[in-house]
Amino acid sequence: MKASLAREVNRILLVTAAAATAAIAVNSLWPLIIGLAGYLAWSTQQLFILYRWLTSEEHTEPPDSVGLWGDLYTRLEHLFRKEKRAQNDLNAVIVRAQQSVNALEDGVLLIDRTGRLEYFNQAAGFFLGLRQPQDNDQVLTNLVRDPALFSYLNRGKFRDPLELTVPNNENRVLQFRVTEFGPGDRLILLRDVTRLHHLEQMRKDFVANVSHELKTPLTVLKGYLETLLGSVPEDQTRLRRALSQMNQQSSRMEALVHDLLLLSRLENTEADRAQQAVLVYGMLNRMREDALALSSDKGHRVTVDVPEHARVLGNPAELESAFGNLITNAVKYTPRDGDIKIRFWQDDKGAHVSVSDNGIGIDPSHIPRLTERFYRPDNSRHLQTGGTGLGLAIVKHVMIRHQGRLEIQSELGKGSTFTCHFPPERLVSKPAAVAG
Repeated sequence: MKASLAREVNRILLVTAAAATAAIAVNSLWPLIIGLAGYLAWSTQQLFILYRWLTSEEHTEPPDSVGLWGDLYTRLEHLFRKEKRAQNDLNAVIVRAQQSVNALEDGVLLIDRTGRLEYFNQAAGFFLGLRQPQDNDQVLTNLVRDPALFSYLNRGKFRDPLELTVPNNENRVLQFRVTEFGPGDRLILLRDVTRLHHLEQMRKDFVANVSHELKTPLTVLKGYLETLLGSVPEDQTRLRRALSQMNQQSSRMEALVHDLLLLSRLENTEADRAQQAVLVYGMLNRMREDALALSSDKGHRVTVDVPEHARVLGNPAELESAFGNLITNAVKYTPRDGDIKIRFWQDDKGAHVSVSDNGIGIDPSHIPRLTERFYRPDNSRHLQTGGTGLGLAIVKHVMIRHQGRLEIQSELGKGSTFTCHFPPERLVSKPAAVAG
């Protein structure tokens, strides 16, 4: 490029010198003016040729030229070809990516900040009945008319996935999982969880039916055991010990069946809409007395920090079950002379009930699974305390039915804190219709 520029400068100087010589020879400026005007006209012509070549709809070979203009055409042609190769490579990557996404069994959708559909793969189109290209740039909630999906996307909280039945097939259940990226853009992954949903429903039905069928024979068995214990003489210690152990185990099984039935009801029924303003103060103070009775000779110090006006909108029986499970666990897993603190407070985020202890604590690695049914970090502790392994699962489902969540904080050897967080709409400002 430098050589071409030098030659072009030399050409200008040569044209100027020749025109100046002619001007001196004829004693007039016209030869100089004509020479410079000719060079300017030629350069202008080259500029128009360059413009037509650059704006041409179909790329053609560069025009023939000399000097600086010829070198410029050559370099521009090289850049065009390089850009074309880059575009072809990029298009190949895009096509490959689209083919890969279309090969997925899961659906993939992209929506912008306004909820308009930018892209969807074949699986998403099949699941939701979408069509190319008619549904592109359409609002997703206008194409999939479901209030739950509309509320889920507008809420903007995507920690938990959403499960919906397919609009065009009520027998299919889809799981919507949303990931946010860029300025308001969202990636939605659709997974067909119909089989898992059916298996889960079969499991729930099985547990509910078996628990219900076990309830009656257990009641009969326990009744006979209590009768036999009352009729066996005191001197028959071996028989009384055997009957006493049988009675204890039947009581434990009865508690397990009770918890299974309660958990089944929480999972399989809709939350009670006719809820009450529950007087948390009275409920938690009654539970403190029960905790002290359960503690018996352990010498636990149980304190309650709850304002007298504290009320939460909810189902009294379900809340009592949730709080009771947390307090009972604190009593079971807190060593002798330990401290148990029950506290209620409210702020702009809602209402909160916490149960803290300075007991044995839990390894943080176990915390994510504590609310699973029958999950036991340490089997020996449950054998000693006689727990069913369902208490925290019950608490979790009660909180879900009250649009809340359970938070668990614990450290080995230092104790645990279980906190029930209720949303602001569960706060009660008026003392009407209070249930204790």
